[in-house]
Amino acid sequence: MRRAFVIAVLFATTVAAVFVATGGGARAAFPERPVRIIVPFPPGGGTDIISRTIGNAMSADLGQPVVIENKPGAGTVVGTEAAAASAADGYTLVMATFAHAVNPSLKAKLPYDTFKAFAPVALVARSYNIVVVRPDSGFATIQDLIAAARANPGKLNYGSFGIGTSAHLAGEMFKYLAKVDLTHVPYQGAAAALTDLLAGHIQVMFTTVASVTSYIKAGQLRALGVTSAQRSPAFPDLPTVAEAGVPGYVAESWYGLYAPAGTAPAAIARLNQAMRKSVDSPPFKNLETSEGLTVAVGPPEELDTYVRGEAKRWHDVIEAAHIPPE
Repeated sequence: MRRAFVIAVLFATTVAAVFVATGGGARAAFPERPVRIIVPFPPGGGTDIISRTIGNAMSADLGQPVVIENKPGAGTVVGTEAAAASAADGYTLVMATFAHAVNPSLKAKLPYDTFKAFAPVALVARSYNIVVVRPDSGFATIQDLIAAARANPGKLNYGSFGIGTSAHLAGEMFKYLAKVDLTHVPYQGAAAALTDLLAGHIQVMFTTVASVTSYIKAGQLRALGVTSAQRSPAFPDLPTVAEAGVPGYVAESWYGLYAPAGTAPAAIARLNQAMRKSVDSPPFKNLETSEGLTVAVGPPEELDTYVRGEAKRWHDVIEAAHIPPE
């Protein structure tokens, strides 16, 4: 009788061990397979570079590959829609940017609900633009630019890398708050706009740090101010546009990771933890200066609060600029 009892106990213990080992018991820790970050832009741009740098660092912490998948199109809508339609299991993320907050105001119809289709993971970083002119423009300060614009309504042109981009809407906010009339000239990308600025065909740009730093250092362009709320450590002598005479002016780009709505809080927490570590990696630290970044990783809810505020703020600017939705 005793021998039969011992055999039964050993059998039950073996079965339990097999049950756990084969996944029938406690669930394995997330993640168990590669994580995908959808970048809704072509390869090689700022968002792509930032995402790949973060992905490499997150991969080391998560113990799984983090794969970057570029899905450009329709002002980030194509890639963002793909993320919204993915399984809510934590294995598909999207690197959202400035466009995520302004598309609800710029697009007549989106194939997803910006504020219901996604679960925030982390606000990665914020970035600013720089107001630049030619050295021979006659503009040494933001106040010079404002005075010239008021003296010549509609005759000064500012370039951007497309309708609805940060360079476009930063200019519209400037017009709105400084009460000036500048003419917007959209281009297909920053390179084409900068070519015309350098040639004198347009007078000013509110462009990204990465696109103009080399021109500023070479003396080919003059920087008048930064669009951030505080001065930049990279350009400590440049005033903010607000300091230079446009109270309330702040125009920031940003980068934030989202998962599809319904993703388990435990997976979100693990991804947020990996993100916090990734921004301390040496490669990402190098990007902080070159891309004009301010690291801003916090709890997931901070991303949601920040983007809702940005969406409201830019909606008011877009409405005042009479930009019709596409």
